Amino acid sequence: MKIDVLTLFPEMVQGPMTQSIIGKAIEAGKIEFETTDFRQFSNNKHNHVDDYPFGGGAGMLLKVEPIDLALASIRERSPETTPRVILMDPSGKTFTQKDAEELSKEEHLVFICGHYEGYDERIRTLVTDEYSIGDFVLTGGELAATVMIDATVRLLPDVLGNDASAVGDSHSTGLLEHPQYTRPRVYKEMEVPENIFENPKCCIQTKVQLCELRAYITKKILRMLLSRFYMKIFPFPTKSSKLSKYPLANATKRVFPNCSVKRKVQLC
Repeated sequence: MKIDVLTLFPEMVQGPMTQSIIGKAIEAGKIEFETTDFRQFSNNKHNHVDDYPFGGGAGMLLKVEPIDLALASIRERSPETTPRVILMDPSGKTFTQKDAEELSKEEHLVFICGHYEGYDERIRTLVTDEYSIGDFVLTGGELAATVMIDATVRLLPDVLGNDASAVGDSHSTGLLEHPQYTRPRVYKEMEVPENIFENPKCCIQTKVQLCELRAYITKKILRMLLSRFYMKIFPFPTKSSKLSKYPLANATKRVFPNCSVKRKVQLC
């Protein structure tokens, strides 16, 4: 995957990209990362990339020319890809885990980070997506872009030590992580619940079991709906297996045998 960031402050983005999982992914060649200071594409002697809005108003607006020229430069540098151009904007779609999963399938991402009161509206015609990370104000789009890049890169194949880790992450399955504990068993009179030790494999297998439970429930519901549909069309008796009156009653028993965590799943 290729990732380009258009910004007036490259150092704000470059720092985090050298650390942790993203830094290792860059070193291993899993992603190609580059920043572009779009001030270099200014068309005036003072290198201004902003100007006052027509009609007046507070603050300055980011001009369209430097962004357009910077994007053209990126396309010339990578003619073999069709980049997905993302504008970091407070009015954009709120970024979620599902969006990260979608972006992780792209081959080239370009993030545009503003740093003024707003954008010239014509910049929106140059992008494919507009994203926000929440209803609050940041000084610029660099931090928001960094958050999106981190959430996306960790989903790429072989970036995490264990690919199954991303599958079982909070929000990936629509559920949050269950409570977990490690050594010491007792710390300042705070003890690990005894039911954790009833089945040692329970906590290790919980994420996989949750996925199995969801699949089992979905399959049961589909079978029940299809069977009722056919019974309405063909109301004569058949030799098909009888439907249980409560088809989901034993779901947790089958997927969570002797597992103390099943009570939490049952509550859900």
